[in-house]
Amino acid sequence: MSQLFQYCHRGIFSGTGIDLIGIVAVCCYQQNREDSLTDCLPRSGHRSETKNKVVTAGEAPGTEIWRIEDFAPVPLPKADYGKFYAGDSYIVLHTTKTESGALKYDLHFWLGKDTSQDEAGTAAIKTVELDTHLGDKAVQYREVQGHESDLFLSYFKTPIVPLAGGVASGFKKVEAEVFENVLFVIHGTRGSTRVTQVPVAKESLTHEDVFILDTQDKIYQFNGDKSNLAERGKAMEVVQQLKESNHEGSCDVVFVDEAGEGPEDDGFWAVFGGVGPIGDKPKEVEAAPLKLYIVEDGVLNEIEDTSSLKKDSLDTNSCYLLDTGSEIFEWLGRGSSLEQKKAATLAAEKLISSANKPSFTRITRVTEGYEISAFKSIFQEWSEE
Repeated sequence: MSQLFQYCHRGIFSGTGIDLIGIVAVCCYQQNREDSLTDCLPRSGHRSETKNKVVTAGEAPGTEIWRIEDFAPVPLPKADYGKFYAGDSYIVLHTTKTESGALKYDLHFWLGKDTSQDEAGTAAIKTVELDTHLGDKAVQYREVQGHESDLFLSYFKTPIVPLAGGVASGFKKVEAEVFENVLFVIHGTRGSTRVTQVPVAKESLTHEDVFILDTQDKIYQFNGDKSNLAERGKAMEVVQQLKESNHEGSCDVVFVDEAGEGPEDDGFWAVFGGVGPIGDKPKEVEAAPLKLYIVEDGVLNEIEDTSSLKKDSLDTNSCYLLDTGSEIFEWLGRGSSLEQKKAATLAAEKLISSANKPSFTRITRVTEGYEISAFKSIFQEWSEE
């Protein structure tokens, strides 16, 4: 079995809508390609010779982005950083330097809502391969459009507003005669802002949030009466991005309040069937109880007592899943085998399905010795050796 094929089950595929048969098909196809990731991304030492040019990754602090094109990662021009197409998948590597001078890696793969199964599977596989080239030192994250982590969003100066289309469609723009209204909700602060597309329906509107309605002739910004100033300010940045990407830089912008008394508010409310009462943001779901599983022979065995988790609760020769309710952490012991790691990844996928978790449930994969604070903070005791 080739190294590439062995990596099939090592990546993080949970909740992406990717079935394992599709992943294997992607791997088998890539076995016959001459330009697999090992030709596109660096080997040990983070540098490789490819077609007479040097390709590097993770050699210095900064952000590097690749887009998946025809089953291969293609470096994205820096001028396009922050532009993500809904029909594509991307790999994003963020490198920082610690106080000791060592390099630290955060490795993400981003999946657009319209990306194909093959592209999503390739992004997951290539992310694992890149981590291998970086010495298994990276923390891996799966990012789904509209549900990105704050860490991922912090890499970009402006909010991410995914563009329609992608590589497969030739980045074709939507023609004016088939323009469809789109509604976005803005969440976040000045540090990071999440832009999520929601149904164009009055039920989507809330008092607490800021919304942007993009129509053929105008862009409306609706400020809920309980929304905060930071979100309103960030929404204005999103409006500007939509003007540039969808209206060639020229479009009327209308600010709407809940009362519907502005001179141009009628156009906004007409889309929703007229002015009417809107609801409050749904209350936070009560936190689910913490669950810790050890993966043994491909089977999840729950560790019953999680009241006093300690670092010593984790065996270096094993793999574990820590389910916080909203996120699943995979912890891979240094002494665990490749088969154990593959089994842990498959188990995480099954857990999302069996527990009826949302498809965008976040999965974070950490290796012993490279745990992140969010993981360590869950434990009552975590002594650094």
